Amino acid sequence: MSKANFDNSEEDRKSVANLETVSIGPQDSASELFEVDDTHLKRTLKDRHIGMIALVSVFGTGLFLSSGGTLAKTGPVGILIAYALIGTIVGLNQIAFAEVAALAPLTGSTIRHSEIFIDEAVGFAYGYLSLWQHLLPGGLVSAALIIQYWSNLSPAVWISVLAVPIAATNLFSIRIYGEVEFVFALLKIALIAMLVLAGLVLDLGGVKGQERLGFHYWKDPGPFAEFVKTGNIGKFIGFWAALSSVVYSYGGVQGIALLAGETKNPRTNIPRAAKRILYRVVSLYMVAVFVLSLIVPYNDKKIAVSDGTAAHSPFVVAFERGGIKVLPHVVNALTLTSAWSEANAGITSSARVLFSLAAKKQAPQIFLKTNKRLNVPFVGVALALLFLALSYMSIDSTAATVFSWFQNITSSNLLLGWILISICHIRMNKALKVQGYKRSDLPYTNRIAPAGAWISLIASVILLVTGGFTTFLHGNWQTSTFVSAYCSPVLFVIFYLAWKITRRTPQIDLKDIIIPALMEDYKTRPENDVPPKGIYKFLSLLWS
Repeated sequence: MSKANFDNSEEDRKSVANLETVSIGPQDSASELFEVDDTHLKRTLKDRHIGMIALVSVFGTGLFLSSGGTLAKTGPVGILIAYALIGTIVGLNQIAFAEVAALAPLTGSTIRHSEIFIDEAVGFAYGYLSLWQHLLPGGLVSAALIIQYWSNLSPAVWISVLAVPIAATNLFSIRIYGEVEFVFALLKIALIAMLVLAGLVLDLGGVKGQERLGFHYWKDPGPFAEFVKTGNIGKFIGFWAALSSVVYSYGGVQGIALLAGETKNPRTNIPRAAKRILYRVVSLYMVAVFVLSLIVPYNDKKIAVSDGTAAHSPFVVAFERGGIKVLPHVVNALTLTSAWSEANAGITSSARVLFSLAAKKQAPQIFLKTNKRLNVPFVGVALALLFLALSYMSIDSTAATVFSWFQNITSSNLLLGWILISICHIRMNKALKVQGYKRSDLPYTNRIAPAGAWISLIASVILLVTGGFTTFLHGNWQTSTFVSAYCSPVLFVIFYLAWKITRRTPQIDLKDIIIPALMEDYKTRPENDVPPKGIYKFLSLLWS
């Protein structure tokens, strides 16, 4: 990493000179660019909040409940390769993201970045796709269904009960949300540690009356599963078909910069959080998935389906096989906190997406309203809370199935986001060169970011295009698979063309990208990052 030093060196004088020679329009000055965030929001999220949110936001119910379906398609070796591949793509993408977010730490992150570095129409299209994704109350539905593991009451009861604390968390200060998520993060880490340790004990024969498993399930039924077809072709189809679910598992990584306007020292803390994705989150995922591959066979019929509770969790199935009775309840309880956290994040993210769209005058200005004391965009929060009513669709099985189709759109929407992050980074680098800046002028740089942006761009495009390939195989047509794989790209094009045609927005020329305004803000608002001391220095190892 390198920091720019704005002293009296020849290089810095050249950068400052650009501020004078490049025309900055009335809407492009640094003060006006960040004005909405500065006047409406309050920076109260600390490094520990954003750090822990980044570290564990990707560990959702996908790992705890749905990884069994992935294992059933891929087999033990296949699932490891799948998680390693997607994890690498995500990690490289987030390194590039960190550079862009440090230069332009704006609420809405990629939505605003797309408008700045690509085209206003791109920001509009992605903004409304993101809004759709966050408004769907999948986390609340999951939480209500998870409770069904213990209760015979209707899910509607638990949806109503859980919605109250979610509303309270989001209607108060963002600091409250940060503290709640911090606690949820600690619980998720505890859950992962418990699953890994208990899995190793089970695998190594530490449970009374159970034989040592070792790598038995890697040999029987085998390292790779067959899916749709037989032989090596079937093994490859299973592996590739599972990648979409793995993409969904890593879906929380983009949330680290969404709250940039409410984060203290965003140019320091957001890159610090993004760097962890590559080596901490991926490594934790790999350890958990590796242990999973050892303790349950991929041909266990119970893991191939899920009813939303821990009953079909591959970890729970493995512990039940081993005769460990208490762990399934612990897994279910901690998975509940994970689903609850997802529901919380959905409300917060929806309100901030609406805020960022309103800041660009692409949504009603009422969504910019914040209460004076808490600085919370309460109108956006209120609208997002109204959409929680969709959770009651899960009460009817048919409606729940339809609802799950829309939830599956998330994977292709995530890939679109990764593509835009890469494009924004590539265009930022080109604009720096065209306008006479160097990469060392940026608030944060990483030497692998330029190559990482291209690698993640190409890989994400391939994954997006092939996301629903199984539905085109003979005799395997599924409308739900086709819709979930390709609905987001189609909607993106529709939204893009609608704004492009009605507003006649041009693609921004590299020389017109507002690098000078962003550099001006970076130069005039230095951040004072005070390192933790004493016991806090030790505790900060969790998120630093």
